Amino acid sequence: MSVRILVADDEDHIRQLIRMYLTREGWAVDEAADGRTALELLDRASYDAIILDLMLPEVDGWTVCQEVRRRGNTPVIMLSARNEEYDRILGFQLGADDYVGKPFSPRELVLRIKSVLRRTHAAAGQPRPVTAVGNLVLDEAACRIRVGDRDLNLTPKEYQLLALMMRRPGQVFTREALLEQVWGYEFTGGRRTVDSHVQHLREKMSAAGADVQIETVWGFGYRLLPQR
Repeated sequence: MSVRILVADDEDHIRQLIRMYLTREGWAVDEAADGRTALELLDRASYDAIILDLMLPEVDGWTVCQEVRRRGNTPVIMLSARNEEYDRILGFQLGADDYVGKPFSPRELVLRIKSVLRRTHAAAGQPRPVTAVGNLVLDEAACRIRVGDRDLNLTPKEYQLLALMMRRPGQVFTREALLEQVWGYEFTGGRRTVDSHVQHLREKMSAAGADVQIETVWGFGYRLLPQR
């Protein structure tokens, strides 16, 4: 199996160390010393995994991770000296598959990469459906939602929230259920988080000409229905 990995870190010695260990596995490695270069490389090549430092110059790692998730499901392992719980939680909320704190063991990093590659390849063997609700189309293989031929430019949480509703059109979801299923048990934000994400989704869906809407069910929560 041919594996190509992008290593984005502004420290030369970190990139060289990671490259040494990854090439020992027979993997091809591309390097980026800043976020802008990482995005340019992503425009030109496909990668099996991305090792992404958070504190990149030019464009930070958070923004690069969001862009990776907007484009698809490439595994992202975040690498950072900032190992606070808040940073780890935010990294996972943005769509990271794993989080490794600096200093780190290169051997452990290799094992973590192999783990996400196994999960990715196992998932690739399973058919991932395309779901349509009105002119709204959920393509889970590409990790995107579109209206007709036009992709909706969604954040990772907006995508997860709308995808959940599209899988069960007409079902009423309480705010608590949406927080649990999209943000997870450990999320400490309030119900206003759901409301703000729903408002942004409504604006984006309306601007794109969607013929379905997220309806407020007063006293309960939200559901996805065709426009009346």
